Amino acid sequence: MERSWSPGARGSTGGTNLPRVADFNETVVLNAIRRAEGGCSRVELTTETGLSAQTVSNICRRLIDQGYVLETGKQPVAYGKPRTMLELDPTGCYAVGVHIDPAVITYVLLDFTGRVVVDASHPTPDVRDPESVLTLISEHIEQLIEGAPIDRARILGVGIASPGPVDVQKGLVLDPPHLPGWHQVPLRDHLREATGLPVLLDKDVIAGAVAEQWADRGAGESRNFVFLYLGTGIGMGFVIDDVVIRGMSSNAGDVGRMPVSSEEYGDRYTDRFHAFWQVGSPRELAAQGVELGVLPADTDLDSPAAANVAFAALCELADDGDEHAGAIIDRAGRFAASAVLTATNMLDVDRVVIGGAMWERVAERYLQMIPPVIAAESVSRDLHGITITGTQLGSDVAAIGAACLVLDNKFSPKPSTLLLAG
Repeated sequence: MERSWSPGARGSTGGTNLPRVADFNETVVLNAIRRAEGGCSRVELTTETGLSAQTVSNICRRLIDQGYVLETGKQPVAYGKPRTMLELDPTGCYAVGVHIDPAVITYVLLDFTGRVVVDASHPTPDVRDPESVLTLISEHIEQLIEGAPIDRARILGVGIASPGPVDVQKGLVLDPPHLPGWHQVPLRDHLREATGLPVLLDKDVIAGAVAEQWADRGAGESRNFVFLYLGTGIGMGFVIDDVVIRGMSSNAGDVGRMPVSSEEYGDRYTDRFHAFWQVGSPRELAAQGVELGVLPADTDLDSPAAANVAFAALCELADDGDEHAGAIIDRAGRFAASAVLTATNMLDVDRVVIGGAMWERVAERYLQMIPPVIAAESVSRDLHGITITGTQLGSDVAAIGAACLVLDNKFSPKPSTLLLAG
């Protein structure tokens, strides 16, 4: 008897859509191959998925015929015939990812294994004219594809990571704080019409969480983690039991207004709590530098791009030993630790991954400050540890996540696809 998902859990209202069980099982097998570092055999897939040997064999044959999977050689075993190893074919398909940040727009093209084939970026133009920005993005997507050594027919689609709030169902960007003039901008439909490719839109922090989820290639990483995004804006993505938490409208993770403290605990009698964005964003940290005389009084902070330049200058001063600049960054690290502690206590996760354009400049200092606070104050410290790491995907993590949205949409096993209703 084959093991598969059952809709009988509490709260389920729909029946099983049996004609789609085969498609679901195919994604289960493909996902197991994807996560097996170094590949796996049909025998291992049978054990991993709980499907029968015949079903696994049939599915593998279909995946090979479709160009998604390769037989990569034989692995000797103690008894019996050597096992044929299976791995993803990197050229099986591709996905384009675009991250729209108020300071910079980043583009990547991923192969089926999640490797970046080509990438590009440019400063974000005047966002008060959304139409011209969308036209520019369309042109750069075409340039990216034309310059890549791939078969365009193998591109599954384009994923867009945008600051929130977004309307995922309608493909609209809804008045992001750092994109003035972007009121119900039809981002998805514009790019779909311009490129001729399917387009998915999601919030940037959710895309980052998807990227980290797809980056786990069998390394034994936790299926429960928080992704902290530090860029022009601040956000958190949440993955629980290997499921990315999107919320009712796919806008989960907006933690800019989360109260944080520079101490492990706030003092109820003094005003030590602040909104996370006020004490953790590049612009606000640069503004502190100006206020304290660390940066020149005429430092330009009027645009996200200018604020990022000022923030980079502040970090360089800190790295060169300027005590006042270092104190600003260190205090921000303690505020970040407060936010991380709240999230890990609330969700009971055992891993935190941090990334974004701001991260690389503060990583060394933050990784000295955040782990000790979490280790000492976590409510679950007697049950499990919490690992704090920086992303391995670099500053392009949100763009990579945008492309992963496309791969995830087609290839991740989703039990909801088996339901007739609900």
